[in-house]
Amino acid sequence: MSTPSSPRTGSPETTAPRIISSDALAAAAERRHQERPAVGPTAAQLAEEHEKRQAFRRLINPGIFERNSREVYTAAIKILSTLAENLLREPNNPHYQQFKPTNSIIKQRLVDPKGTLEYAIAMGFRAEVKNFQPYYVFNPRKLEDLQIGAAILKEALDRQSEKEERASRAKQEEKEAAEAALLKVKLAYMDDRKTKVMTDERDRQLREAHAAAVAAAKAQGSSTSDRTDGPLSALRAASTTPSDEDDLQPPPYDGHR
Repeated sequence: MSTPSSPRTGSPETTAPRIISSDALAAAAERRHQERPAVGPTAAQLAEEHEKRQAFRRLINPGIFERNSREVYTAAIKILSTLAENLLREPNNPHYQQFKPTNSIIKQRLVDPKGTLEYAIAMGFRAEVKNFQPYYVFNPRKLEDLQIGAAILKEALDRQSEKEERASRAKQEEKEAAEAALLKVKLAYMDDRKTKVMTDERDRQLREAHAAAVAAAKAQGSSTSDRTDGPLSALRAASTTPSDEDDLQPPPYDGHR
């Protein structure tokens, strides 16, 4: 008698339903999102952004740079950059959303310099009156202009910083060259002094050696003269002194006596 066959493993009747975790679903969605091509700005948007950048560059140069001194220009773009960066960092902070043109620092660095206030207006600030006081208040719809204006200000500050570094480096190199030239002259002077001292010392030694030689020669000559003059003096003395034989000789003959 045949036994009933057991059901095959993996048949539709015995396979458990597959459960997909939420993590797997999230990972699959992320993969689909990454595979989907990103939508970038259109050619018209890029052209518009480029034109805005160029407009901001013109507001800086010649707008501000060529119409103010270097010190005033540098202070002006720094305060504009601070104004923009503060607002971009804390867009909801009321303190950064406006500035008062009558403030002494704002007036000196932002209002009085030529072209600086025009740049702030281009970034989105508009003149308003609050409680009978003048203000310049930022328009939130101009956030893109603020971002572009801040980027162009950073470019200008970087260029200015590079110029100042080059000027400082050139000044330092000029100072080092002057110091090197001065040191060279000093060393040459010291070499000349050393050479002169050595020359003077050599001349002194030569003079002393010459004087010693002359003194020695004189001393030797005096000693030789003493030894030679001794017998001659004795001979001279003997010839002038009367001898005993001369006393014994008769006087000469006188024929008239």
